[in-house]
Amino acid sequence: MSADSYDDILKRAQDELTTDQQSRLAEELLMRVARRNGGRRYNITDLKGLDNEIWDGIDPDDYAARERDLWDG
Repeated sequence: MSADSYDDILKRAQDELTTDQQSRLAEELLMRVARRNGGRRYNITDLKGLDNEIWDGIDPDDYAARERDLWDG
């Protein structure tokens, strides 16, 4: 599928479908992607703990304080 047809489809869905129809379309697309992934549906909570080792040895309170100091200039 070319980018043009993708953009056309998005525009038509936005312009021609009701909010309920857009939600149904989104759900249907998610189910089809899940089937392609062997039935696996992804959820934001799947990211929990991902790359958490980069925070080893970093105190969250110190980190937050340093970030706040940067905001103040």
